[in-house]
Amino acid sequence: MNTIDPLNELAFTRASALTRRHFLQRCNAGLGALALGQLMGQSASAADTKPSAEMQLPMYAPKAKQVIYLHMAGSPPQHEMFDYKPELMKHHLKPCPQEFIEGKTFAFIKGRPKLLGSIYDFQQYGESGAWVSETMPHLAKHVDDLCFIKSMHTDQFNHAPAQLLLHTGSSQFGGASMGSWITYGLGSMNNNLPGYMVMVSGGKNPSGGKSLWGSSFLPSVYQGVQCRAKGDPILYVSNPEGMSRKVRRKSLDALSKLNRLELQQYQDPETLTRIEQYELAYRMQVSVPGVMDISKESPETLSKYGAKPGEASFANNCLLARRLIEQGTRFVQLFDWGWDIHGTAKVDDLETQFPQKCRETDQPISALLTDLKERGLLEETLVIWGGEFGRTPMNEARGGSKFLGRDHHPDCFTTWMAGGGVKPGITYGTTDDLGYSVVDNPVHVRDFQATIQHLLGLDPHKHSFPYQGLNQRLIGPTASPKVVHDILA
Repeated sequence: MNTIDPLNELAFTRASALTRRHFLQRCNAGLGALALGQLMGQSASAADTKPSAEMQLPMYAPKAKQVIYLHMAGSPPQHEMFDYKPELMKHHLKPCPQEFIEGKTFAFIKGRPKLLGSIYDFQQYGESGAWVSETMPHLAKHVDDLCFIKSMHTDQFNHAPAQLLLHTGSSQFGGASMGSWITYGLGSMNNNLPGYMVMVSGGKNPSGGKSLWGSSFLPSVYQGVQCRAKGDPILYVSNPEGMSRKVRRKSLDALSKLNRLELQQYQDPETLTRIEQYELAYRMQVSVPGVMDISKESPETLSKYGAKPGEASFANNCLLARRLIEQGTRFVQLFDWGWDIHGTAKVDDLETQFPQKCRETDQPISALLTDLKERGLLEETLVIWGGEFGRTPMNEARGGSKFLGRDHHPDCFTTWMAGGGVKPGITYGTTDDLGYSVVDNPVHVRDFQATIQHLLGLDPHKHSFPYQGLNQRLIGPTASPKVVHDILA
C-alpha cells in the first residue's frame, strides 16, 4: 500500500485549491511580479538578480517625461483668479436667479443666496490676451506659456471625495494615486531616488489624506514618498544612533537573505518590493541629503522663489520640485493647504485668507516656470495647477456671516497646464456669463486624467492592473473618457 508524505499532501491540497486567478496573482510568473520585475530590470522568477535603474518604455513617443503637480487643497475661487466675469460684477450682491438654485444641492448655501462678483481687478496679459486678476501678478507674466482649461467639472462637491476622485480615480478610499500609476507605467529615471515624491505645505495634509499619494493595489514600491521640511527630509533615511553605514549594509544583506527565503516559500511579489525598498533607502542616504539641501542654491535663486532654507513653505517646495526634476524624479506632487474660501471668518475669507494664499504661491510658481524654461526642462516637464472642484458665483453667507466667500461647486472650475506637450498660450472651454455652468468644451476629471497619461506616452484605456476581477485603471475600470486632443501641441 502506497503512503503519501504529509507535507506533499498538504502541498497538493493547496495547489488543488488554487484558481487560475489565484495562480496568476501568487506565482512568481504572475502579472504583479512581472510588472515589478520589469521595473527592477529582472525576471520575476530570478529573485537573485539586482534591480536596474532603467526606465520603462512608454506605449508611444511622448513629449512629457516628468510631472510637477501643484494641487491647491481646498480649491481656489476661479472667479477671483482666472475666470473673468464682468456680468457677474454687474449683479454683485443681488439675489441669485431662482433657476440656479432650484433642485440644486450645495454643501453649505441655504435659501436664496446673493450673487458675488469678484472684488479684485482683472487685466489681459501677453499675446494670448488671457485674463488674470491682480492677485497673481507674477504668474500673469507667463500666460503665453500656459494652457487654461476653464471647463473642468467633477462628480463630487466635498473635499475628500473630490480629491480622491481627481488623484486616484475613485471617490472612495482604495484607489491607486496618479503618481503611482505613472511610475508603475514608466518606472524611475534615477536609481538612487524614488520615482514619486510628495511635499505638503500650509500646515495640514489635504482632506483626502495620504491616500492621495498611496499605491493601493499596485506594488508598494510605487507609492509616493513624502518629504519633510525639518529633520531628515525622509523618515529613517539616516542610520539609527550607534549604527554605521557599514553595519547597516551588513544588516540589509542579512535581511535580504531572509526575505528571499520567504519569497521562495510563498512566491509573493510584494517581497521583492520590500527588498527593493530597503535597498533604495540605503542608496538614498547618499543622494537625498544633497538633493534636498536648498541652501546650496545661489542667493539670487533663493530670492527669486522667496525660499528660506530650513523653513516649511510652498516656496521651498517649488524650489525642491525643480531640483528633484533635475535629478530625474518622475512625478513630483505638491499639496498646499488653505484654499477653502468659505467666508465664515477672516481665516477663510476672500479679503484676508485668499490674498494671503495668493502671495504665498504666486512668486514661487512664477520662479518655478522661469527656472524650468531657462534650464531647458519645461519642454519635457508637464506642470499642472488646480484644485479639486470650483466655487459658486454666489456668496455663501453661512449662518449670516458678513465675510465674503464661496461654497463648493463641482460644475465648473479652472485648471492650467504648462510644458510637456501642451499648447501654450491658449484657453480651452468656457463658462456662462456668471461662471455657473460650462457652456463649451467640458472636461471631466477623468478626461483630464486620460489626457495627462496620454501626454506621458501611456494609453489611459490600456494602462491597467488586474485586481478584484477587474482591470483597474486610473480613469476607472469601466469609464471611457476622452483625451482632450485640442490642447495638445
